[in-house]
Amino acid sequence: METLTEKRRIAVEPLDRGTLQDRVYNQIAGLILDGGIVPGQLVTIQGLAEAFGVSAMPVREALKRLTAANALDVVSGRSVGIPRLSLDRLGDLRNVRSEIEGTAAAWAARAIAPASIALLEEQLDRMERSIPASDTPDYLRANRAFHFTIYRAAGSPTLVSLIEILWLQISPYFNLLRASGNYVSANRHHRAMVDALTRRDEAAASAAMHADITGSFEVLEKIIV
Repeated sequence: METLTEKRRIAVEPLDRGTLQDRVYNQIAGLILDGGIVPGQLVTIQGLAEAFGVSAMPVREALKRLTAANALDVVSGRSVGIPRLSLDRLGDLRNVRSEIEGTAAAWAARAIAPASIALLEEQLDRMERSIPASDTPDYLRANRAFHFTIYRAAGSPTLVSLIEILWLQISPYFNLLRASGNYVSANRHHRAMVDALTRRDEAAASAAMHADITGSFEVLEKIIV
């Protein structure tokens, strides 16, 4: 596995002393969700602590929470990495995501505000621009922002929390989709989502979300074999 070296530093800003454990947890979760920690990369407690400008203790506590959520796996006493994704686990995540995120899209179609539609257009445009620029990190950040704009529009914090747990487990593998052309096809599904939400078409919004999730699953099941 790749170690955290000077060549591949995690780009973060030092944290205030506020609610330190929560801040550390949110920062590490953000790195996982946005592709800042990739499959095969090994990160250490000390490396994260130095990057955040904190002691090892809040980092250790955050990592315990993330390993409990199956977002990280302990490789050794002081190092963690992204858990290996088996075909069975990938299929299970696909099935659960399709149900929960499809429901969130349908609920969002009932209640989404015009300002959120405008934000989705901006995020989709950012994803479109990142593809020819081969800017995978920016695509992944915009992709997460796009999806969670929809999930928050559903009006259920409980649903958003459940979806975040699912994304912590699957999103590191979105890095592997770029070479397959999946980002282009995913954006077609994203466009269908925006159009359905604009029309307040619950069934079409849910169907577009299902198609997006299934599309990434079909690529990943070939890659991870």
